Amino acid sequence: MTPQDTERPPAGDRKKNTSLRLPPKTLKALKIRAIEEEISVQKLVENLILAYLDGQITLKKGNKQP
Repeated sequence: MTPQDTERPPAGDRKKNTSLRLPPKTLKALKIRAIEEEISVQKLVENLILAYLDGQITLKKGNKQP
């Protein structure tokens, strides 16, 4: 391991934690899909959020959960 591998990014570039509450079936499906795509769930969710923020994907209106 080189010194570059252990250096921490600047404070403004560090990632923050968040939590998601998902139905068990949804989480299981997400994990399976991530495995199929050979990507972590964290990276998959991050990519989806970035695509949404960039306007590459949109959400359907009227699909609010109670």
